[in-house]
Amino acid sequence: MSSLPPPIPNKDDDHLNLLATFHYIVGGLGALFACFPLIHVFIGMMMILQPEFMAGKEGSAPPAFMGFLFAGIGIVFVLLGWAAAICTIVSGRMLARRRHRMFSFVMAAFLCMFMPFGTVLGIFTIIVLSRESVRRLYGETV
Repeated sequence: MSSLPPPIPNKDDDHLNLLATFHYIVGGLGALFACFPLIHVFIGMMMILQPEFMAGKEGSAPPAFMGFLFAGIGIVFVLLGWAAAICTIVSGRMLARRRHRMFSFVMAAFLCMFMPFGTVLGIFTIIVLSRESVRRLYGETV
């Protein structure tokens, strides 16, 4: 009888499924936090529609362009945040389906900018997607 050690189970599927789940969670949190600039949109709309509400002690209201500036910048940040959140969720879906590895890889690099959860998720995703065994799961030649 041969005393070979038992084969090591391949955990790549488990790791990819966990990463997909965490992409969904981080994407949802990102969408939630991207709503914070809506406060600026609201303040900007108040500056435009009700300037007397924003009047100071001396009674002068801010100019209307300040309201447009506040609202415009707020809308841009909300839309960018929601776009990043949607791309993160799509990346999780691609990880679960074992499709478009490079899209998930690029999103992982992008997520590294968002401390702390995005950084941790991005680093682990890059590590897992860099494995040769994972590339084979995606049908790529190594």
